[in-house]
Amino acid sequence: MKMKKFVMSFSVALASTTVITGCSLDPNGRPDGQSATTTTTVVETVPDENVKGSDEGDAATESTSEPSEKVETETDLTAEEYVTITDHMDRTVTVKSNPKTCVVLDIYPLPSVLCLYLNSADSILAMEPASMNAAKSGTLSEIYPEILNTSTEIMNGEDVNIEAVMDLNPDVVYFNAGNADLAAQLENAGLNAVAFSATKFGFDAVDTYDQWVGLLSQIYPDNAKAELVSDKSNEILELIAKDAAKIEEEKKVLFLFQYDDTKMITSGNKFWGQYWCDSVNAENVAGALTEQTTNAKITMEQVYEWDPEVIIITNFTPVQPQDLYDNAIGADDWSSVTAVKNGQVYKMPLGVYRTYTPGVDTPMTIEWLAKTIYPEYYESIDLESDVKKYYNDIYGVILSDEQIKKMYNPSSNAGSMND
Repeated sequence: MKMKKFVMSFSVALASTTVITGCSLDPNGRPDGQSATTTTTVVETVPDENVKGSDEGDAATESTSEPSEKVETETDLTAEEYVTITDHMDRTVTVKSNPKTCVVLDIYPLPSVLCLYLNSADSILAMEPASMNAAKSGTLSEIYPEILNTSTEIMNGEDVNIEAVMDLNPDVVYFNAGNADLAAQLENAGLNAVAFSATKFGFDAVDTYDQWVGLLSQIYPDNAKAELVSDKSNEILELIAKDAAKIEEEKKVLFLFQYDDTKMITSGNKFWGQYWCDSVNAENVAGALTEQTTNAKITMEQVYEWDPEVIIITNFTPVQPQDLYDNAIGADDWSSVTAVKNGQVYKMPLGVYRTYTPGVDTPMTIEWLAKTIYPEYYESIDLESDVKKYYNDIYGVILSDEQIKKMYNPSSNAGSMND
């Protein structure tokens, strides 16, 4: 029988970091923020290579002030500290170290990651509606109620309203590294922006989450926890892999990423479903599909041909397992599919964000999948106890029994991308 070896990689690539102190210039060559009219004394000259803010490496405007030989007390008190990093678009960018405010755009899981990382939602001025809906529907708004005060009024339809973002005057803007057009708009607006990627790291959920926390640890060194997060993920993966190696026959799993009466989207081999299957030694029935991310559209005829033994429904669709048991979606008939006949259709947990993607809940999602797909191999796993310990040990958060119950029995509400 076929047996895949799941290769675990837990390295956190921490790019070289340069801290700039005693300087009032932001990466765009403007004094402290976006105002071009504010006058600030420059204490020391910053080399051009430390103030680049674009793919092309455009240097910031040089200061015309001469370096001060004597630093005055007033300048000492107002001096800002900056950090130069390499983001996930491989751009060299300079931002305030431990920024006080931010806007999070189209990297939807990041607001939840940032809240747990900082143990607060206060610094997030605005985020997109898709992130807010998950916050409202999951546990994030219960752990950090202040997240509900975060603005989502930064959109023009499906496009970001750059002027609305500028009006908020954030210290930094976080966005999706796959959105080159948005990167250009943010740069042209003079906004300090850092790209986070959801696809750069081979759709490895643990490595992707490690990379996000690694980048945050450079931007927010006062809260650095990259090693702690990576070590915990490593520990859980090793635990699951130990028993996964004993599995003699892989179960056939189908992921329903999005599903309604007009479309059915699964995960091919270039989306998160492939990683989840590999992590617990299961077979992704759609693994031969090469269409990346949300482009893997399928039909009921393909489902019949694959005949999955287990069906996993994400929180990117309102559909619940009962909808398949009742044939409630369009004209599709699921009654002959093995997973449906055996009652093996499951809704993914909804923690602080939708667990299909990388995020805070990724290590616990691997545990849930292992116990759900192969209960006979993982009888000893106590999900409730483990998730409580995980949140407390890593993030200092104590989850209630009711919050855990809600996490593993999610409503359909998060299936909407609008708040």
